Amino acid sequence: MEQSKNSAQGRFSSEQKWVIASTSAGFSLENMDIMFLSFALAPIIASLHLSSAAAGMIGSITNLGMLVGGALFGILGDRFGRVRTFSYTIFIFAFATGMMYFADNLTQIYLLRFFAGIGAGGEYGVGIALIAESFEQRHVGRMTSVAAIGGQLGAIIAALAAAYVIPQYGWNTLFLLGVVPVLLTYFVRRHLHESEDFVAAHKAVAAKKEKVSLKHLFATPKIALQTASLMVMTIVQIAGYFGLMNWLPVIVQQKQGLSVSGSSLWMIATIIGMCLGMVVFGSLFDRFGPRLAFGIFLPASACVTFALVLAQSTFQLVLIGAVVGFFSNGMFGGYGAISLLYPTEIRSTANNIIMNVGRAVGGFSSVVIGILMDHFSLFVTMGFLAILYLISFGVMLTLPGLIRLRQATRLNS
Repeated sequence: MEQSKNSAQGRFSSEQKWVIASTSAGFSLENMDIMFLSFALAPIIASLHLSSAAAGMIGSITNLGMLVGGALFGILGDRFGRVRTFSYTIFIFAFATGMMYFADNLTQIYLLRFFAGIGAGGEYGVGIALIAESFEQRHVGRMTSVAAIGGQLGAIIAALAAAYVIPQYGWNTLFLLGVVPVLLTYFVRRHLHESEDFVAAHKAVAAKKEKVSLKHLFATPKIALQTASLMVMTIVQIAGYFGLMNWLPVIVQQKQGLSVSGSSLWMIATIIGMCLGMVVFGSLFDRFGPRLAFGIFLPASACVTFALVLAQSTFQLVLIGAVVGFFSNGMFGGYGAISLLYPTEIRSTANNIIMNVGRAVGGFSSVVIGILMDHFSLFVTMGFLAILYLISFGVMLTLPGLIRLRQATRLNS
């Protein structure tokens, strides 16, 4: 099969279009599944009489499943191929999400969310590896951001579905829509093929009789420091994302007196802001490098988080939510582009481990914010998130690999 990253007259090839379409759709459906929990959280709390901490654990357990799935499917993706592994992960999280329709107690919810996390956690790194290996380096920032925007479209679908389904049919029925991603596996297996980069790397590893393993992410002190630093950054990214997206619908409903449909409109505005932020961040990443892009978005996220405390009306909340979304999640696609710091033969594993450690640890922000909400003011809660963004900014400045990545991108332009 002929496949090249270089396309005639600057146009993308059919294979490249299928890669970005499939990964974007996969991320969209995965995020739809995650956001179902966000919108169903308040009804679940009410129907099962849960504490804030117990409810927050639902999201955290999902993220622990993502860590397990990320490690498992990251290695499988590097050993046996991206495409087949990608389709398996989609099927697993779709099946587990659909089974939530039958859940009627907290134990069942914890178990099913864990399995949904396994599938969703495996999907991310494999999909990002497909993008990184299918496009020229100077386009990867924008392409990973496009895939991340696909994820936000899934959140918009979830918001619209929640506004209609939950009041009419209850929170269980919302999760039944999660079986839709199964259809995507057919198109993935039919239209996607392994990249030339992966095939070459796979042959080289086989010739050396080596096996991909987690130890490659910590092979030298320099690589270990890079891996640990990126984990810290993704922990902050996920902590901010889940802190804002899992709990703010509840805050909006309780403190602003909005209905589920009203909070869904707020969420859509926030997601639109995220999508615009991803477009801007991806362009900055490819043109000026990751240090400048993150250097703008991380401090800005720390500042605008506090703006939510100032909202006095629904209009102000919607406007501020869009600005917060622009900065706080606009940089999400950048973490996938940074995977270029790792060689092809370990890229899927690196993507999944780094991002899913971030999800597993950062996901506990749902619990922490639940506790803060129970005992402290909203100002203190938002201050907690702002400090995390500043910590990530400091860590980002210590990564010399980001400078080299910028230099390589300029040479490749």
